[in-house]
Amino acid sequence: MSSSSPAFSMRSVALAAFLPAALFAIGEGAIIPIIPVVASELDASLPFAGFVAALILVGELIGDIPSGWLVSRIGERTSMIGASLVSIGGLVTCLLAPNEIVLAVGVLVIGLATAVFALARHAFMTSFVPVEIRARALSSLGGVFRLGYFVGPFLSAGVIELTGSVQSAFVVHIVGCLGAAVALLVLRDPSAAFGVRPGRGTEDGADLVAREAQGLFGTLWRHRGVLLKLGSGAALIGAMRSGRQVMLPLWAVSIGLGASETAIIIGIAGAVDFALFYTSGQIMDRFGRLWSAVPCMVGLGLSYLALSVTHDLDANVGWFVTVAILMSLANGVGSGILMTLGADLADKGDPAPFLGAWRFTGDAGSAAAPLVISGVTAVVSISLASGVMGVLGLVGAAILVRYVPRYSPHVPRSKR
Repeated sequence: MSSSSPAFSMRSVALAAFLPAALFAIGEGAIIPIIPVVASELDASLPFAGFVAALILVGELIGDIPSGWLVSRIGERTSMIGASLVSIGGLVTCLLAPNEIVLAVGVLVIGLATAVFALARHAFMTSFVPVEIRARALSSLGGVFRLGYFVGPFLSAGVIELTGSVQSAFVVHIVGCLGAAVALLVLRDPSAAFGVRPGRGTEDGADLVAREAQGLFGTLWRHRGVLLKLGSGAALIGAMRSGRQVMLPLWAVSIGLGASETAIIIGIAGAVDFALFYTSGQIMDRFGRLWSAVPCMVGLGLSYLALSVTHDLDANVGWFVTVAILMSLANGVGSGILMTLGADLADKGDPAPFLGAWRFTGDAGSAAAPLVISGVTAVVSISLASGVMGVLGLVGAAILVRYVPRYSPHVPRSKR
């Protein structure tokens, strides 16, 4: 860092760095549980309701490719403001959707905007946060999004109860996007205080993210060995996580739960997930990556399998609540595992290209899982779809046991 650059202080930029992300995440957390419910109320079949819910993740995957180029051209702050406004356009489309097709278009637009917003915020963290506190800063950013997934469902449940309209939950995200845009305009841009990225010359995070996108497919080919092996485990982690975001609200629809009840249950489960994000990092640092990754995948896999046999039981609602909490417990234990493994594997001198390919691999799994769930549900049943996800979780755990020690050896802190 040049002598003219001020020393970095996370406290000095925390409000501007995290508040917009928190507002955006609360809005996203409010709509995720109710998308299948809204689709069902618009006369979508159960499989198509799952497909509509999947489109937010498909949109994020598609948006990963051009987002880096966009952020590098117009800057992080402008990108997030623009993404918030585009997301509002998608949300208004969902709010006013007369049928499930229009709803699907709106959800896809929201996913595209979310990819831009997330990449832009990540660019700042990559640019200006010093290496010695980067893990804590990134885990805090992850915790902000988990906070949104915890708070958002309760807000949507309250709005639905007040208005009597399930689609009114989209208003929560509209308010969140407006709040994020206003915060970005009013609060001082944190990057304005730091002209040079610590330890990396004058290259800024937008340039790094742009290179991630521009060299994505070449990097995927160059690192095909590790990406096919350990990367397949990462894709399955992404699949198991995103699958539960679709499976749980879809399951609630199938057993006859209302929208507000569904949102409250998922919000309670989100509290468990949020509470464990720091504990996961402690486990990984103290005992090694496997002690976070494998319990996460085994726990999620067994939860899906348990859910698959409870659909027609008299106590199916009780089982649904129990499994939702167990899924969040397992997911919380694995908080940050994909970012940590990616950091372990990346070239320390030039991490951006590999991290872009690594993120794309995980996002591909995230986008594929909801499509698998909706497809199997359409052909057979939602119970079999949950069983298939459970088996994939156990397969993913086996892959991680095989390849994490090979590609990401870790000496526990107590033995250093």
